[in-house]
Amino acid sequence: MTARRGVRGWLGLFGRGMAMGIAEVVPGVSGGTIAFITGIYFELVKTLAGIGPASVGLLVRRGPAEFWRELNLSFLSVLVLGMLLAIVSFARVIGYLLESFPTVVWGFFFGLIIVSVIQIGRGRPLRDLLLFGLLGCAGGFALNSLDPLQAHEVLWVYFVGGVIAISAWMLPAISGSFMLLVLGLYESVVQALNTLQWPVLVSLSLGCVAGMLVFSRLLAWLMANRREPVLALLTGFMAGSLIRLWPWAHGGSVLGPDGYALATGQDPMVIATCLAVVAGGASLWLLSRLE
Repeated sequence: MTARRGVRGWLGLFGRGMAMGIAEVVPGVSGGTIAFITGIYFELVKTLAGIGPASVGLLVRRGPAEFWRELNLSFLSVLVLGMLLAIVSFARVIGYLLESFPTVVWGFFFGLIIVSVIQIGRGRPLRDLLLFGLLGCAGGFALNSLDPLQAHEVLWVYFVGGVIAISAWMLPAISGSFMLLVLGLYESVVQALNTLQWPVLVSLSLGCVAGMLVFSRLLAWLMANRREPVLALLTGFMAGSLIRLWPWAHGGSVLGPDGYALATGQDPMVIATCLAVVAGGASLWLLSRLE
């Protein structure tokens, strides 16, 4: 399962992990999208699908070295390390940028996703795009248009939230943190992290583990047996998510720069935002060539 990589390849993987971490810091942007458009999505899904109860038997029978190699844990460790470093290093920076220059940040990710939709979509069969791509686009649009629910904060709700969040994280264009927001759990989860509310964190973590074990296997099977329809569906999902990333959106409405200025009283920063859209699209070229 392990792909052969030289030093440059491992550095490229680490860079992808950092890009995924930065994306996860931004509400509504999925780290799975970055994995998808930079060419490691299939390996990530296959690696996660390979982790399960049977892994314990492998460890006992063949020892730690074979266990590590067979489960592709070098790949997963470098990727997670890059993500954690980016989250720790850039969380405050991204928070400041979102507060001070929101349209520029959203413009960057809008450009990144729209170019990736074009790049990935043009390689899919037209029949699959017309069927599965449009279906995915409608699904992505619907999910990203949902309003937050009022959740009853009992422990089983956090378990279910963990299952849904980790499943969303594994799909391009759907942010795990956004799904927690839709479920009405985002603020309480952040509070639990800040105050170390262990019952909540354990329930959420168990849900994430359960979701990963089940959903990763389903995704791996689909990738192996229905690759082109799944790629068309995921491309459509990314296209549908563009409504969430529109730089001048406000209060669930897609506005123009003038409408945004009237609604928020803020500078729409048209030139800077347009440049950010171009920069986001151009960065896709760099991200796809890190390895």
